[in-house]
Amino acid sequence: MFAIFSNVVAIYRKELQGYFASPLAYAIAGVFWLLAGFFFAAVLLGPTGIIAQAAFNDQMGNAIPIDVPYQFQQFFLGVMGNLVLFIMPMLSMGLYAEERKRGTLELLATSPITNWAVATGKLLGSITFFITMVLPLLLYEIYAMSAADTPVQLGVPLVGHLGVILLAGSVLSLGMFISSLTDSTLLAAVFTFGLILFLWVIDSIAEGVGGNVGEALGHLSLLKNYSNLVKGMLDSSSIIAFASYIFVGIFLTAQSIEALRFQRS
Repeated sequence: MFAIFSNVVAIYRKELQGYFASPLAYAIAGVFWLLAGFFFAAVLLGPTGIIAQAAFNDQMGNAIPIDVPYQFQQFFLGVMGNLVLFIMPMLSMGLYAEERKRGTLELLATSPITNWAVATGKLLGSITFFITMVLPLLLYEIYAMSAADTPVQLGVPLVGHLGVILLAGSVLSLGMFISSLTDSTLLAAVFTFGLILFLWVIDSIAEGVGGNVGEALGHLSLLKNYSNLVKGMLDSSSIIAFASYIFVGIFLTAQSIEALRFQRS
């Protein structure tokens, strides 16, 4: 068990060092911060933003006030979910495709390190890099919410950002599996985006199907499960759904590399 843990840590450190040494990773982070910062300002301070709506509400004498911090979190994290949908396939596309291109995937496949350890270490590295991208935004949000008249419970933004991380982990895990199937990073990104987009809108398909089948499909919806956590609800079924996607991605990746190992033996 200790040997497996050591292998996971070794792969994790190697992968994380690769991200922090990659110009592409910094470019992805820069685009993410630029877009997230723009939408942060637009949602909070824009002409149709939350503060403008609250001011208009007060001028009209509406007796029901707008919960600015809560509404801001829901709108902004909704935008963050869409950014994850577009940005994460670019982070996951090279997890195994680059190994195939460089010819080092065969070495991984035939090494004493188990496929599960390699896949887990790679995924943890990519999730950690994403968390470093999210942390500055979380600090900005907490600072903005601290200016509210009514104090905001810290658990609400933390649960919402847990949803962001779980969503990103699910996308990265499934993208890692797709990356293990091809040596083209572009194809890996495109197919990952297509799969995630399908899982994002499957809730609409479920509503059209209806019945038990529709209900089962609804549980697969990334959007539905993400929305539950963004609302600040620590929903166990949504957490289990995301954990299942992460596990399935690691499992399929390990099986994909095992198939390669069998071909080379």
